[in-house]
Amino acid sequence: MLLDTPVRLGIQLQPQHVQYTDIRDAVRRLEDLGVDILFNWDHFFPLSGDPEGLHFESWTMLGAWAEQTERVEFGCLVNCNSYRNADLQADMARTLDHISAKGGEGRFIFGTGSGWFERDYDEYGYEFGTAGQRLDALADGLDRIEARWAKLNPAPTRDIPVMIGGGGEQKTLRIVAKHADIWHSFVQGDTLTHKISVIEKWGEKDGRDTSGIVISNELKDRSEEAADDLYARGTRLFTLGFQGPDYDYGIVERWLAWRDSKNA
Repeated sequence: MLLDTPVRLGIQLQPQHVQYTDIRDAVRRLEDLGVDILFNWDHFFPLSGDPEGLHFESWTMLGAWAEQTERVEFGCLVNCNSYRNADLQADMARTLDHISAKGGEGRFIFGTGSGWFERDYDEYGYEFGTAGQRLDALADGLDRIEARWAKLNPAPTRDIPVMIGGGGEQKTLRIVAKHADIWHSFVQGDTLTHKISVIEKWGEKDGRDTSGIVISNELKDRSEEAADDLYARGTRLFTLGFQGPDYDYGIVERWLAWRDSKNA
């Protein structure tokens, strides 16, 4: 895995239980503080708290972030492949890439996964199917997305980084080995080390060098000692779930200081 890349901190602004004005203000403040990446999530209803609470849609919001921000990378942690035609996803991603470029390269990260929150499917009229069917659709979708990126005019400003979440060893990690630039999970300790070895084995089997994949993991409710262990095992992108409306920026500042200590 890619060990010589700097440690980066990504903040996942949860698009639930807040007004959009709260999110807009948080985006501005977090970019000013120096975070590296801003994420949201791709759901239609809250994942915690009041299930009927305030909630906003992911991709529309990302368009606003692309225009509002100047420096940070941004994306969804993670997009649900099931909700949109694969070729359309590619075009949407390419457009966000160009909106965010502002004279240089784009800053969009295409985070994606197979989907899991059944209420989203049921209430918005999508077929939930089985986990295996959704993973097969993700594998097919990523092939189509990469093919569409090669056809679009104008082309993306850069090779849009693909971030894939999940840890299933028979399907998910094989998709990671084939397509991902970033692999995100919540696993720790020896399990993380094992999963990385599974990605490497799938890469060897399928003929892709996986040594450039950036390992990503979550910091919420974890100690600096736990983060140190994740770092020692190869993690270089650290994400932090961030809940409003009473955002605790002190936590972000603490993890930014930890990031900077690793990069010193």
